Amino acid sequence: MNKLFSRWKDGLSRTSKAAFGQIASILGTSEITNDTWDDLEALLLQADLGLETTASVLDSLKRIARAEGLIRANELLVALRQELRARLVTPPALTLNHKPSVILVVGVNGSGKTTTIAKLAARYHNEGRKILLGAADTFRAAAMDQLQVWGDRLKVEVIVGAFESDPGAVAFNAVQAGVARSVDIVMIDTAGRLHTRFNLMEELKKVNRVVGKALPGAPHEVWLVLDATIGQNALQQARAFKDAVNVTGVILSKLDSSARGGMAFAIQRELGLPILFAGLGEKPEDLQPFDPDAFVDGILSNA
Repeated sequence: MNKLFSRWKDGLSRTSKAAFGQIASILGTSEITNDTWDDLEALLLQADLGLETTASVLDSLKRIARAEGLIRANELLVALRQELRARLVTPPALTLNHKPSVILVVGVNGSGKTTTIAKLAARYHNEGRKILLGAADTFRAAAMDQLQVWGDRLKVEVIVGAFESDPGAVAFNAVQAGVARSVDIVMIDTAGRLHTRFNLMEELKKVNRVVGKALPGAPHEVWLVLDATIGQNALQQARAFKDAVNVTGVILSKLDSSARGGMAFAIQRELGLPILFAGLGEKPEDLQPFDPDAFVDGILSNA
């Protein structure tokens, strides 16, 4: 348990030092004043909590301060920790009981989508599950090559198509191969070109439909990979993908590289999607199931 907390603390050290680390100076031993609230508001916005979440947290803290007669700013720290934790949903248990369970992984290019798929494959492979990967991001040869390298390393089969071939056909073949090989999990990488392009989102919808034709009820999960370093811009991406396909959960990649990290709260408030995994480093084992308690403790470790 201590080793796991250390991984979260180390992974969130940049966020803790940069944004949330300033809480210690704001919530010092001085009396609570209007400046205290203004400074705390600025910090939470800087940390990427977003306007609505920041306003909600501050309103709650002010009510607590009045109700409990808090005078000193440092007395707010415990209340702040509780308020932040209350805004994070414990992710649902991922049973993945279908055989195969088909997971569609979506996200824009550069989000860490393909790398995340490889890390997920390594995790499930180490659990003893039989995995098959579908390289349906056919417009990026590097993505297909990357998956193939990981497949070779893990001895996991990868279904690929020709460069710029129909992504739907690759996804269809991957699901059918998964059924024929009696694998436990089929994970499909998808094209991640600009989320603002209508035709590309329509293409993603098509892949989603084709997977359902290959196996009724599939995909069983649609996971959206978001780059934690881009902050509030990730919300625009998430909305677009959520509108295009039935996203069931979010994976925050590059959380160890983010100096802010507060977008986790905004995602849950504004999108109502659970955060399933968090990328805390480059190694496969650094992709961890999202732990709200460890996350809050990690970002406030320097406060």
